[in-house]
Amino acid sequence: MKQSHKIAILGFGREGKSVLQFLKKSPSYKGAEITILDAARNKNYLKGLEKYDIIFRSPGVPYLLPEIQTAVKHGCHVTSATKLFFSLCPGKIIGITGTKGKGTTSTMLYEILRGAGKKVVLAGNIGTPMLDVLPRVTKSTLVILELSSFQLQDLEVSPAIAAIVEMFPDHLDVHKNMQEYVTAKTNIACHQNSSDAVFYFSADPIAKKMASNSKGKKIAVTAPDDLRKNFIIAGAIARHLGCSARTIEEARITYRNLPYRLELVRTVGKMRFYNDSASTNPQTAAAAIASVTNDKQPIVLIAGGKDKNLDYKPLAAAIKKSKYVVEIILIGENKNKIQKAVGASTPIQIAHTLQEAVTMAYETLQIYKSGAVLFSPAAASFDMFKDYEDRGRQFTKIVKRMKS
Repeated sequence: MKQSHKIAILGFGREGKSVLQFLKKSPSYKGAEITILDAARNKNYLKGLEKYDIIFRSPGVPYLLPEIQTAVKHGCHVTSATKLFFSLCPGKIIGITGTKGKGTTSTMLYEILRGAGKKVVLAGNIGTPMLDVLPRVTKSTLVILELSSFQLQDLEVSPAIAAIVEMFPDHLDVHKNMQEYVTAKTNIACHQNSSDAVFYFSADPIAKKMASNSKGKKIAVTAPDDLRKNFIIAGAIARHLGCSARTIEEARITYRNLPYRLELVRTVGKMRFYNDSASTNPQTAAAAIASVTNDKQPIVLIAGGKDKNLDYKPLAAAIKKSKYVVEIILIGENKNKIQKAVGASTPIQIAHTLQEAVTMAYETLQIYKSGAVLFSPAAASFDMFKDYEDRGRQFTKIVKRMKS
């Protein structure tokens, strides 16, 4: 690379900051002029992108934005931390994507491989920027990457091992439509060669179609129930990599769920408070309702947030099927949309803050003297919070401070 090159880092969140640190340390980019372009710093941050030689796009900045496509037409090289990592990584990459379960599956697989004594790292969309772990990766390292549609969107190479967990509509506020969302995700397998492998759930027609684009071995996984799906596909990948059945089972027994994924944060008498802030679409909230319904106790659901142009019929159907959801408390930007989808079959209250929602839910559940407050937003968090983790932290804080 010529030292005179002008580089832009587009988006300066966790991954953008990681890219900056990598570029500063890399001899290949010594002397380059680096500019940070971020909406928080400048509302017109997308203006004039064509003047840069290289643009590192963060996942939060969609590749198909008109400004980015104009820059591409002007000869600007638009890349990303994901593309850079794939070009430099000496180890075997295991990529995991899907709409629901990719974080849990990635973490479960990491625990299994670590228990088997293998050298393994976990990074990507799950929270640790992949460029941060690159110095620790050798040829013998197994690299597990949780990959979002935005990271995969313009990827031109696929991991040696790919896994596609449950697929359904999501991020339709950013992707043009469902087909474009699926096409972006399909990059996890469509560039594989004959020595590679892709795992998918046999009962998921979208995942099956995505996997069919691979030139590698297509391995269908059958899961008898939703509760064990993530473990089953993680175990299948682990067996493919030579792990014993005993090692896989030991990891399952000791595994603890990731934060904000149907996490039990407090029990007050016979009342339980579940934090499912990682639920950002109707299907994940529907799954949470089904899981809590197994207790056959009253449920007060807290939902709502930033809309992603999704259909809330699956959530309404889950509420109707449960028969245990006694009240719904809605917050956020899309509260009216959810209310319209659910209809008058279940009592609904509107809250202006999360604190108010928790208070309302607790007061309702006290009438029943048992049951669960389920915080499963079914929507993104950016209307009221920094991200789903911030939203989850605030819910936990409110519940733990609540006077019983």
